[in-house]
Order: sequence, then C-alpha cells, then structure tokens
Amino acid sequence: MKRIFVWIVALGLTHTLQAQQQPEWKGKFEQLGETLPTPNSYRTASGAPGQNYWQQRADYVISVELDDKTQKLTGTESITYYNNSPDALNFLWLQLDQNIFAPKSMTSETKTGVVKDSIPASFFDNTTGVAVSDYTGGYTIQHVKDATGKTLPHTINYTMMRVDLPAPLKTGEKFTFSVAWSYTEYNHQVYDGRGGYEYFPDDDNYVYTCAQWFPRMCVYDDYQGWQNKQFLGQGEFALVFGNYKVRITVPSDHIVGATGTIQNPKDVLTKEQLERLERAKKTFDKPVLIVTQEEATQKEKTKSTKKSTWEFHADNVRDFAFATSRKFIWDAQAVKVGNNTPLAQSLYPKEGNPLWERESTKAIKNALELYSSRTIDYPYPVAYSVHTAHQGMEYPMICFNGERPDKKGEYSKQTLTGLVEVVVHEVGHNFFPMIVNSDERQWSWMDEGLNTFLEKETIRTRYPELFGTHGTPKGIVPFMRGDKSQMRPIMTTSDNIRRSEFGPNAYSKPSAALTVLRETVMGPELFDRAFKEYAQRWAFKHPKPADFFRTMEDASAVDLDWFWRGWFYTNDNVDVDLADVKWYQLKNETADPEKKQLKTKRGDLATEKDGKNDFSQGPEPLTLTNTSEALKGEFRSQTDDNAIRQRLEGKNIYQLKFKNVGGLVTPLVIEWTYKDGSKEIERIPAEIWRTNENTITKVFIKEKEVTNIVLDPNFELADTEMKNNVFPKKDIPSRFDQFKAK
Repeated sequence: MKRIFVWIVALGLTHTLQAQQQPEWKGKFEQLGETLPTPNSYRTASGAPGQNYWQQRADYVISVELDDKTQKLTGTESITYYNNSPDALNFLWLQLDQNIFAPKSMTSETKTGVVKDSIPASFFDNTTGVAVSDYTGGYTIQHVKDATGKTLPHTINYTMMRVDLPAPLKTGEKFTFSVAWSYTEYNHQVYDGRGGYEYFPDDDNYVYTCAQWFPRMCVYDDYQGWQNKQFLGQGEFALVFGNYKVRITVPSDHIVGATGTIQNPKDVLTKEQLERLERAKKTFDKPVLIVTQEEATQKEKTKSTKKSTWEFHADNVRDFAFATSRKFIWDAQAVKVGNNTPLAQSLYPKEGNPLWERESTKAIKNALELYSSRTIDYPYPVAYSVHTAHQGMEYPMICFNGERPDKKGEYSKQTLTGLVEVVVHEVGHNFFPMIVNSDERQWSWMDEGLNTFLEKETIRTRYPELFGTHGTPKGIVPFMRGDKSQMRPIMTTSDNIRRSEFGPNAYSKPSAALTVLRETVMGPELFDRAFKEYAQRWAFKHPKPADFFRTMEDASAVDLDWFWRGWFYTNDNVDVDLADVKWYQLKNETADPEKKQLKTKRGDLATEKDGKNDFSQGPEPLTLTNTSEALKGEFRSQTDDNAIRQRLEGKNIYQLKFKNVGGLVTPLVIEWTYKDGSKEIERIPAEIWRTNENTITKVFIKEKEVTNIVLDPNFELADTEMKNNVFPKKDIPSRFDQFKAK
C-alpha cells in the first residue's frame, strides 16, 4: 500500500506540474464552472432568485388614435418608472422599435444582398437588401416632458432613446414623465415586421395588428445594467413588468382586441354583443359568436365615420398590443385552468372562415390547459388569437396568427396543421417570455426553444393526428448534419445567427434537446417537475440561461453540465458508430478448465471472418480459468470459480464497441432482436463516455441469441447517421430508408 500511495502522490505531482505548464483541459463531462456567471445574492447557485433579487417596474397610461384613412397612429403616454435597484440612475433608456423602419436605420444600412436576374418584383427588397418603397417609417417624437410639463433632454440613437433626469433617481424612488409621438403603420405584405396592417382590396378595408407601437422602457437589471442593445429585427425584446391603462380611439364600427380587459364595454358594444359576451364567460364547451360573419360583412360595406374609444387595463404585464378592424368576426369561450377561468377569444375576417371559426379558439383552450399543467396556471383574464395573413407574433394576452383557407373556403391538412401549430405556439408565448420573462434580444432560445417544446407537447397530446417531427430529435437531424463552418451554437446572441439557420437554432434544436432530456436522459417525471420548478421560480421575473440550467439540475439531482455543454455551447452532433460486435459463449468444460484440448464447433464471430460480418457462424468460445492464489491477495475467503462458470453456462455474451463520430456525447438506446423474434430496448446513460469520449466497449449478457442490434431505433437521440447504427450492417431496417441515401 505504501508503494501504491507513493506512486499516486508522484502521479498527482506530475499532473500538478503539467497543469501549471499547459492550458486547462475541458472535457465533455467537466462542469461548466466559470462558463456560467458566479452565483450571488441576486441569483443563487441553485438557479433560484436570491434573497436580494430585485427588478424594476414601469406603469403606463396611454392614449392613442388610429386614422383609418392614413394609417397613422398618434399617441401620448405617461410612464411612471420605479427604481427598485440598489443603484442611483442618472438617465433612463427607452426602446423606439418603430425606428427600424426609419430612413438610414442600422438595420437597413447593414442589410446585405445580391442582384439576381428575373426575380419576382416583390422579392427585390429582400433579395438585394435595398428598399424601393416610398414608405417612410419611424417615430416622430413631439416631446418628452416631466410631470410638471418641463422638457426633458433626450437623445435618440437609432432604436434607443436616452432621457436625462433632472436629478439622480435613487433606490426606492419613482419618476413620472410623458412622451408624445406618432408614426405611420406599415403594410405587412411589404415589410416583414411584427405588426402592421393587411389591406383587403375586395371590400377596401384593413386589419390592423399594432405591435411595438409606443416607446417602451428598456430593462435595467442585476445582470448587465441597461439592456439597450439595438433592435435589428431578429433579436426580439427585453421588457419591464408594470400596469397599463390604455385608451384606443378607432372608427366606431371597429372591434378591438387588446392586452388586458375592456373597462367600458357598454360604450363600445351593442346590447346584443354585451349579452353574448357575458354568455361566453360562462360557456366552457364551445365558442359563442359575439360578432357573426354576417354582421361583420355588413359593416365592411357601411364604414362608420364616427369614433369610439376602447379602454383596456392590464396588470403585471411586460408589454401591450392591440388589433382593430371592422372586418372582425368575434368568438369566445371560457377555459377552466386551476381556479382561474380565462376567456379564450378569436378575432378574424371572413377570409379566415370556415377554418378559424372551427379551430382557433379550440387551439387557445388546448394551449392554455397543457402549458398550465407543465408550468403555472394561466394567470391572466383573457387570451386572444387574431388572424391576418402570414403572421405569427405574440404579446401578453394577445397574438397575431396566419394560415387561411383558399377563396373557396377549402383548406388542406397542411393548412389545418399550420393554423393549430401557430395558434398554440403564439398563445404559448404567454408563458415564455410574457410571464417567465427572459431577454429575447440576447437569448432567443429561452423563449422560442422552450415554447416550441411545449407546442410540440400540446400537438402530441391534443392533436396526435397532426403530430409531425417539428421540434423533435428526428426532425432536427437534417440541420444537425449540416455545414458546421457557418453554424452557430444555441448560446449565440439572437442577431448574430444567420437568418436561414435562425429557426432551427432558436426553435427546433432547443426543442429537440429538451425532448432528448425529457424522454431519454431524465425521464418524464423528473423532467416535468424540474421544468415546472423553473417556471414557478421565475414567473414574473427575469431569468437568464444559467438560472434555467441550474434549476433543472437542482430540482432533479441530475448532473446535466455535459448536456448543456454539448447541445447548447457547441455545434457537435450525435453520430454513434456501432463499430464492432463480438459474440461469445462459455466453453462447456466439465474437465479441468486449464486444459485446452477440448474443441468446440467453429463459430462465426461477430467480426470480419471469411468475408462475413454477421452472426451466421455462431459464437466464439470463451474459457474462464481458475483464479490463481496470487490474484486472491489478502482475502481469506475463496471465490467459487465453478459457480461463476455455471451462472454463465448457456448465456450469450456480446461485446459492443461504440465510436463517437459526431462529438456529442449521448445516452445509448439499444434495440436487441432475438432469434425467437422478440425485441428488447436497453438504455445506457451518457456517463458511459465519461472516461473515453471517443471510443467505448461494453459487454452484455443475454439469455437468448441475438440476430440484430440497432442503436437509436426510434430516432430519440437525433443521431445523424443511421447506416452505422446497425449490426449486421446489411440489415438496415426499412424505417431507416430516409437515411440510406444520405
């Protein structure tokens, strides 16, 4: 023992000296360590908010008017900003997102493109990166004033505006100021924005979806101070929770849907509409039509010249959006979620029917129920789905969604699936990031990826007939096997991901990763409890990636650093090669096992022999010798070698060699097919790779004889090359046909 101890000490000293001379080695199973931010009293090592966690608050009182003839929005807002931070603030930052459409915006100036002959004229802008429209967007800021009416100095930097304060805003203080502004809404068919309008030439009417329509406070937090990164179009929003009181003035024949609850329904609705709305609040089995298609179609023809003001209030939300049109059909039904009964509502023009009347509100209901069961009970009083073409965008309590039937009212299964998916997805965003309020400008995957995962789960459980591969390990394979030279890891700032890869990177790959985590690594019970813990910890707060990673481990006792490192910080992919298979059976020796004169039938080993590579010639004989006295060491008891041989007698011993070709360490899911036709699935944790990340061998003992071995038989690991997952190599299952030509 002393000699062994001395050797260990010497070996340790050698390693210490090497460590001092060489960069630290980072293996795939090493802890993330300093890669994640250091825990503190604001954000703990467990992933929970700390005892000193704080966040800011901003309350808004807004009045806005929409001119249906010019598409101009004119508004004033009063913002009360609460400084809950430990810092004194000399200035405030606001987001001016509409300035992305202003002349010489950073987005337009940095947009790249090429000239191609014979491209469709409407594609010229997107192809070349040069706008040829005569539309002039961006805010006109009329004034910025304090509560007494005194002008406040302000500086506009593209999509950001700094407001200088007359005195430092100290901890615990609040400051009220006002902004007056206007801008012209854009044609969503021409400009790929989050809101805009859709024009319907057949009846000369508009559907408006108004988003990022008012100057909004930036986030100031413990993580990075002001989040005032420019809005470039792809990275979305970081926003502050607060209370809203909003008055929206529109033509009197418009129907308005918005974040929050309507405060003056008697002023803007007919008696019949009020009665229908009250009935919908008590109806749980199907939607109630509040405005019918016939009523909406009639309004398209008359066009009121009067104005009405709709007032909405919303508490503890991070944003406010609204939609308005005289074309809207309106239906609604109540949904039971825990002790809450939110009202699911859909607004859509006749061009959306019959599809929207049948499916939109039903999809809202399914999303609210499934997401609530996996996170927190939906806390808000309403949830809207609003229809206009080619959109999919989310805001608190309201979202804008595309997919419509053709002019005959007919639609395919693909269109039906598209509608259900987009409604579920955008309604689901109420949870991520509207409630679990991550920073989308930095980490798109924290809302899009988590939301795509729960969208997939909703479709899988509520619409199994529509379930496909979107967001699944199988579905992400084409992306994962792509060109790594231009690929970015998931942990990449949103605007730095190529547009063509943004969908897979921010949506599908994180969803596929979480599916692997739930179904294969952790198991549904551990995963669901940990995921729900994360949602409950960070509801109405501002989580960062480390908070998610740490909470998932803290609530499950599963070490997942290897998983986050591989799936989120690298471009590695899963590709495990079942490189070699050997088959052994113990020699049937009743005589002295040390004698080798007994012969066994020549076997075809599961190795290359006589040009074959299969099981057809039987097992290789295996001899177990008696344990020598030298190997027994100081133990006084005797091992029973014969008993060991007896336990192995007649068993089939298989030695499998695995190579990690793709670089991403993974659990192993092995399907064994036996000679009698039966099958068995065996699961090996990813930790099998911890001492050798490249090549491993493992021995299995089976009662029955094996005829076929398949890795990842049900496509749950996102393995990108299925041809090397099978033994014998010639027996690639028909379900792998799609991979054979790859």
